[in-house]
Amino acid sequence: MRKAERLFEIVQLLRLAREPISAQHIANELGSSKRSVYRDIAALKAQDVPIRGEAGIGYVLGKGFDMPPLMLTSDELDAAVLGAHWVASRGEPDLAKAALNFLAKIEVVVPERLRAQVLEPATSIAPVVPAFEAVNSSILRNAIRTHRKVKLVYEGGSDAGAERVVWPVLLGYRDAGRILAAWCERRSGFRYFRTDRMISADTLEQRIPENALALRARWRSAMDQERASYANHPREGG
Repeated sequence: MRKAERLFEIVQLLRLAREPISAQHIANELGSSKRSVYRDIAALKAQDVPIRGEAGIGYVLGKGFDMPPLMLTSDELDAAVLGAHWVASRGEPDLAKAALNFLAKIEVVVPERLRAQVLEPATSIAPVVPAFEAVNSSILRNAIRTHRKVKLVYEGGSDAGAERVVWPVLLGYRDAGRILAAWCERRSGFRYFRTDRMISADTLEQRIPENALALRARWRSAMDQERASYANHPREGG
C-alpha cells in the first residue's frame, strides 16, 4: 500500500471510530507495523490533520474534520473514466464490478458541471471477447497483496499439468488476457504464466521468504536482461 493510500485509510479509520484507536489496531487494519503508523500519524499532523493521541489510550480525530472534496480537471476525469471502462470490459468479474462501482462513486462526488463527462464520456473502449479462464484472477491479485506463495497447475511447457509453486510478483493485463509474472521454485527463475492456460491456482499459507520490494526489483532486473537477450519474447511457464 502506498503512503498516500495509508494516510487516507488512517483518516477513514479515525473518522468511523467511536472511541480511540491504538497504533497496533491501525497497523493490523493496514497490514503494516506500529512504527509505520507512528510515522504516518506524524505526517498527517504535519498536514494539520487534527489527530490527538495519548500513550496507552490511542488516537482520535478532531470533530468537524473531513477529507477535502474531490477536485479533478476535465483531462484527469477523462483519464479516470477511460481507465475504468477499460477495466470493466477486460477485467475479471470482481475487478470489472469494482470499476463500475468506481464510476458510480465518481459520478456522485464530481462537481455538477463535470458529471456529464462520466455519464456520456468523450472516449470509448473497443469491445473484446474475453478468453475462457478456469482461474479467477482475483486469487492471484490477493496473493500478490498478501505476499503469499501460489500453487499452479499449468498447461504450457514441457511438463504440462505438473504442479508449480510460484512467488507471484505482478499480474499484467492485456486486451487478449492476463499474464502472471512470478518466481518459479521448480525452475529457480522468473517465468510468465498466461491465466487462460492455468488449470488451477491455490494460495498457500506460506509467505514468500523475500521482501516484496526486493523481489520486484529482482524481477525488473531479470526482465531488462531478458528483453536485451531475447528481443522481448518472454518464456511462458517453461
